[in-house]
Amino acid sequence: MYGKRVARSPVNESIKTVLLRLKTGSPGEFLFRAKRAYAGLRVRQGLRNGAPPVHRPVLKPENWRVLQFPVIFTNADRETVESILGGKLFALNFDQDELRSFEKSNRQKPFWQVEADSRRIDIRALWEPARLQHATLFATLHPMGLSGPASDRASDFALQTVLKWIDDNPFPYGPHYMSAMECGLRIPVFFLALKRIGDPASGDAAKILDAIYQHAWWISKRLSLYSSLGNHTICECVGLVFAGAVYRDADPGRRWLRTGLDLLENEIDHQVLSDGGPAEQSLNYHRFVLDLYWLATDFLEKNKIHDCSRLKQRLRLGERFLAAFQDLEGKLPSIGDSDDGYATAPTACPKREVELFEFGALETFPESGYSILRGDHGVLLTFDHGPLGMPPLFNHGHADALAVTLSISGCSVLVDPCAFRYNGAAQFRRYFKGTEAHNTVSIDGLDQAVQETGFIWSHPYSAKLLGVVKGSDFISLSAAHDGYARLGEPVWHQRSVFLIKKNVFVIRDTFSGRGRHVFALNFHIHPEAKPFRDGTRWRIRVGKFEVFVEVSGGGSFQHVHGCMDPILGWYSPSYGIRVPCGVLRRTAAGTPEQVLFETLIYIRELISLEA
Repeated sequence: MYGKRVARSPVNESIKTVLLRLKTGSPGEFLFRAKRAYAGLRVRQGLRNGAPPVHRPVLKPENWRVLQFPVIFTNADRETVESILGGKLFALNFDQDELRSFEKSNRQKPFWQVEADSRRIDIRALWEPARLQHATLFATLHPMGLSGPASDRASDFALQTVLKWIDDNPFPYGPHYMSAMECGLRIPVFFLALKRIGDPASGDAAKILDAIYQHAWWISKRLSLYSSLGNHTICECVGLVFAGAVYRDADPGRRWLRTGLDLLENEIDHQVLSDGGPAEQSLNYHRFVLDLYWLATDFLEKNKIHDCSRLKQRLRLGERFLAAFQDLEGKLPSIGDSDDGYATAPTACPKREVELFEFGALETFPESGYSILRGDHGVLLTFDHGPLGMPPLFNHGHADALAVTLSISGCSVLVDPCAFRYNGAAQFRRYFKGTEAHNTVSIDGLDQAVQETGFIWSHPYSAKLLGVVKGSDFISLSAAHDGYARLGEPVWHQRSVFLIKKNVFVIRDTFSGRGRHVFALNFHIHPEAKPFRDGTRWRIRVGKFEVFVEVSGGGSFQHVHGCMDPILGWYSPSYGIRVPCGVLRRTAAGTPEQVLFETLIYIRELISLEA
């Protein structure tokens, strides 16, 4: 029915990651990583000698008491509030008892001795509750709908949550100091809890100030720079900015603040492209990065620390970009990696400066490489003609060149299956990142680039928009990529997308190159959309609409659903969860010039019997 993905022998990904960083790194990166390693050795040596890792300077209470916390908005409902008060944490759909057991068993170990065995635990899921964002919901505003004892519990919840975490996780012990990014996300929560302390001379205040200093010091020694630049860097910079403001009268604090500000200013043009799109080619991480910036800019401006006008100008471009992808329900398609992370908390966000954007039938973002077509009834089709991701390692990119997604009236029809999880499911990690998990064409069962590890790609492709034509009742887009030019007998893929009279799409895939190959065209159907065979075509029922899908040129679509050998037909609605989904699949063998896929997608609104 279709080609079996060739399994690769298991490799120690940590070693491979180091080797690939050495291969792509500059002399400056080598020196930087040597300094990082030396800082780690000093911490280890100090612990062996019984010395505390760091000593924080004494602060005047007014240094931090005058600082204001940025505005956080939340739409947390009563059920969420009550569940958190009852002990439920944000745990990414993983078993909380298992996470707590692993955490407890590793609490007394220095972080470098913690073995996050991916067969036992997904380290991302372990870190999520330790971001303490459940406390943020209670520290930023009074939970609505609570009264009596529940209200009293809520008022003290944030502070006690933070204090208990600090007691349970002294620096640098346990798994929560393995990632500087996680330390950066915790510092604003620590500062928020600090602001709730009435007596600045209390032991509780000293405990939180210690934790802020230790976290910031550790971040400053382990910044994600050079080939590690990405959303991790922004998390770390936000932590440095908050900690640097608290310790701004001490030399380390001034350095942290300067480092954080300089990197935020430099990275805004790197992370947010000139058309507002994401360098990491992930919509969810784009939302994450934008919110981290909004959190920092509000904090900096409230406290008159830094002029953020240039940052906010770029952030507004990012907001326009994301708004262009929103369907009628305000949802974004799941393009690229996602780990369900938030800058502040689930159900919460920082203050954003967002305009009411208006979009036409076509919006194109040439630098980030996306186009959006809009038709009647809230029809929205996205077309990806962008790069693999952020070089040199392309960590969060997916091999999805020329892929499309489709939604109607806020209901998803053709989907990007998202990411599922990063650790503990290597075969599924490869699948969800790979070309056959996207609504495009794969060749010979291979990805458009080469997966080296769960995050690192090599042999990245180039994709480009070739042309746009707009008529009175149609729009056409053409794009191409060279991901399969690396083959011994190379192939180039070109796709044209036509929107005709606002409810008909034609997708035309053509190829050029040499040799005989197997070409596979895939369209992934959202699990809640119901496909039915209708002669040579397929009819997909979604809400009050039907979507007809037919391929011309001989043959027909086969329907694959939740296949395990090889893996095909899976969808991840949120991190850690996968469910079967349908895939309409058409394969053809031949030379590039012999193969043509022409897909007709027609949308029809159902007429109710009452009408």
